Amino acid sequence: MRLRAVCLATALIFLLAISLAAQTGSNVQSSSAQATKPEIKNVPARYTDPSSGKEMYLAYCASCHGADGKGNGPAAPALKTPPTGLTQLTAKNGGKFPDAHIAQVIKGDVVTAAHGNKEMPVWGPVLFWLGQHDPAQQQLRIRNLTKYIESIQQK
Repeated sequence: MRLRAVCLATALIFLLAISLAAQTGSNVQSSSAQATKPEIKNVPARYTDPSSGKEMYLAYCASCHGADGKGNGPAAPALKTPPTGLTQLTAKNGGKFPDAHIAQVIKGDVVTAAHGNKEMPVWGPVLFWLGQHDPAQQQLRIRNLTKYIESIQQK
């Protein structure tokens, strides 16, 4: 039993060392490549509170659209098409916030010209997965995220 625990611990340490070496090696390579062109890393979506549109926005949208919603997120320079400034949606829509359209874009039901190349992730399936495959929770997430985007509109 004790030998088994020692073997398991040794294997875990070995795997950790390989993992750290791989991360260090990829960081060195990406830092030299990053000097020439920004790179967007794909990372799994972290769980957020479905009732907090702001928390979801900061976790899923701000990297491209910016924490302030002006399209100036840290990943924006790496995109082929600049991210939409989300604070002007009401102004560009005759003074009415296009909530149904925004919800459709988030869900992935509508493909806009800027998102035609699929640089913007289709969040509908991700939000469905985060809600443990519950359509009601997916809808709650989309509604609260849409309401948060409405709240950052410039007057």
